[in-house]
Amino acid sequence: MAGKRNRTVSSSAASAAFGLWLYSSGIPRHQFYHVMPSAAEAFRRGYARSSREPVPAPLLPPLNGRVSVIVSACNEASSIPMVLRELKRLPFHEIIVVENGSQDHTYAAARSFEGVIVAHIPDRLGHDVARAMGAKMSTGDIILFMDGDMPVSAEKLSSYLVAADRGVDVALNDIMPLLPAFERQDEVTRCKTFLNRMMGRDDLEANSLTAVPHAMTRHAMERIGYGNLAVPPMAQSLAIRQGLRIEAVQTVDVLSMNRRRKTNRGKDNPVARLIIGDHVEALGETMKDLGARLQWGQVSRTELALRRNSL
Repeated sequence: MAGKRNRTVSSSAASAAFGLWLYSSGIPRHQFYHVMPSAAEAFRRGYARSSREPVPAPLLPPLNGRVSVIVSACNEASSIPMVLRELKRLPFHEIIVVENGSQDHTYAAARSFEGVIVAHIPDRLGHDVARAMGAKMSTGDIILFMDGDMPVSAEKLSSYLVAADRGVDVALNDIMPLLPAFERQDEVTRCKTFLNRMMGRDDLEANSLTAVPHAMTRHAMERIGYGNLAVPPMAQSLAIRQGLRIEAVQTVDVLSMNRRRKTNRGKDNPVARLIIGDHVEALGETMKDLGARLQWGQVSRTELALRRNSL
């Protein structure tokens, strides 16, 4: 017990020291969360050498809020243990797996992890609806959203937790470094960019709540509405209209990790059509509230066309 207690004290002291260093480091804001995991590892190793005490990875600064994670899973028996093992390395208040429509042993695989809450739903809801249900069940101040087929290192996930803890209402996966030039992007990517630009958030480019992992504060979810989380572009447009702080904080290569299925292969596949339809719905609802020209009512038709064509 004494050894475990000493390790806990050492980890807490390392976390506090790292927090003091990190927030006074002068790292530029646009790089802060991207470089944090590598900075944390370098600090952890140095602290362990100087203190001669083990400091487990990943090292995070102290978090003020409790953190929940929602994992949507359907037929992920082979991958969800890897996902949960990484999540167990982080200081989560609760881990909730929303297992829906599985025909394999996903439920048993998730239940085998101590302390994991598993919501079993016999019908297949889809990832977005499952995430919305999990968010409503959760009790944390910060909620991280994951899929059961995409193991992501705890080090990378830490950026999303720290960002939300420091006031980023919606912390997105920065997929831009993974994308080709515009002329080679698919229709889904262009829809994401178009929605952000029409909402006045050119800086977000194609980054969207459609991609995991992402994190949100409880405040953000209550402003957006839990039901609207089931349509990610709708949630994104509402977050922008509510003036919430939205940033792309870390790059996780979900494009190469995304499991290939019959429904997401090829041009004009069912998943692509669903996502494009969600963007059309989000724009339509926004236009009902703000008018057909959104916030561009005072912009001339020529200027609006130039902006649209700048895509």
